[in-house]
Amino acid sequence: MAIEVLLYDAYGTLWDVHSVMKRCERCWPGKGMALSQVWRTKQLEATWLRSLMGRYAPFSTVTREALGFACEALHLPLQADHESELMGEYLRLAPFPDVADALMRKQAARTGILSNGSPDMLEPLVLHSGLKFDAVLSVDAAKVFKPAPQAYQIALDHFGVPKERIGFVSSNFWDAAGAKSFGFTVYWINRAGVAAERLGFQPDRVVKSLAAL
Repeated sequence: MAIEVLLYDAYGTLWDVHSVMKRCERCWPGKGMALSQVWRTKQLEATWLRSLMGRYAPFSTVTREALGFACEALHLPLQADHESELMGEYLRLAPFPDVADALMRKQAARTGILSNGSPDMLEPLVLHSGLKFDAVLSVDAAKVFKPAPQAYQIALDHFGVPKERIGFVSSNFWDAAGAKSFGFTVYWINRAGVAAERLGFQPDRVVKSLAAL
């Protein structure tokens, strides 16, 4: 069955969340890598826990709270200007090197983003990058984070095509598994060559870059 809509995850798939590391390092020399890693880990964990608890909050709130936790855990004093600078970095994350060329190729009738990001973070990010999509969809519409099925349903409601005709691209295996469980055709971008998690579902195709896709 032909793919009519190709959806991309945003964070970690199109944009490198660890491009914030340079700013982290300027704020706390020698701690940039550790801070970026703990920040991202706690950001993801919070989305899953909030979904399980039924206590949704916008991704901007989750990201800010995860930053506060990471700084406290690493004993780094978080001043207001540091917080503002680091949150601002999420509005201008660096895209991965393979993104621009890949998106220039016409891969489906329509393309879009389906992201955990809230509109106040996604819209400036897409605008800053110059990348073009037919739709930029946020789970904020369903008030639950991926990989909850309601989050993927947003794409069906927006595009009005059967789930079998939607392709979904993510570098996050938990997201790829969630999309496959929902019924999408799934492409996992495994840039780092990591092992696939055992979640009961496997992607339809595994590639090392968007160019290969």
